[in-house]
Amino acid sequence: MALKKTRVVVALSGGVDSSVAAYLLAKKGYDVVGVFMKNWHDESVTVSKECPWLEDSYDAMIVSEKLSIPFQTVDLSVDYQKRIVDYMFEEYEKGNTPNPDILCNREIKFDVFLKIALKLGADFIATGHYCRIKKTKKNDKDVFRLLQGLDENKDQSYFLHRLSQYQLEHLMFPLADLPKPEVRAYSKERGLPIVSRGDSQDLCFIEEGRLAHFVEQRKFDLYQHPIFLL
Repeated sequence: MALKKTRVVVALSGGVDSSVAAYLLAKKGYDVVGVFMKNWHDESVTVSKECPWLEDSYDAMIVSEKLSIPFQTVDLSVDYQKRIVDYMFEEYEKGNTPNPDILCNREIKFDVFLKIALKLGADFIATGHYCRIKKTKKNDKDVFRLLQGLDENKDQSYFLHRLSQYQLEHLMFPLADLPKPEVRAYSKERGLPIVSRGDSQDLCFIEEGRLAHFVEQRKFDLYQHPIFLL
């Protein structure tokens, strides 16, 4: 009887990093499933048009086809609205400055998404983050440490520093030991999409420098919080 392969659900965004992460896992023989997270589709806010999730999900599907792995899309927009966007505005009204990236990782990618992946039979989930996990022992128990990625210019461990031991136990970061130029080379060699979009910052669906515009469209009074305008 053949041994059951370790199943890894990869959070495919349609971009280079997650695509190469899926490729590397498939190459190593894991049972890989690609899943696209639909986090935002509020057409009342025009910034959403600058994050074309349909095109991104199509790119993610194309990657899955190239790698011959199953693919599906999950709609997490309700949880994202409540746990990230609503919470963020509540904090701004209190005069606080929350970090949406950290919140998104802890509350959406590695909580809501992790639970969905486990229901799909996953042993692990994987993303295209540039950081490492090291398993050690303490008092005969496994302890998981989050470490800096090899590429110091792309290290993302800070954005994951609030993850729990349970979350870290179920994570894989295939790009941990790779520099970004090598990841792009992998993508080009394997015919995977090389997307020239800006890196996501602040909110997962808003490019760098656009958060203030998003808040303005949500009719939030920026002038009461001048620190946010910096």
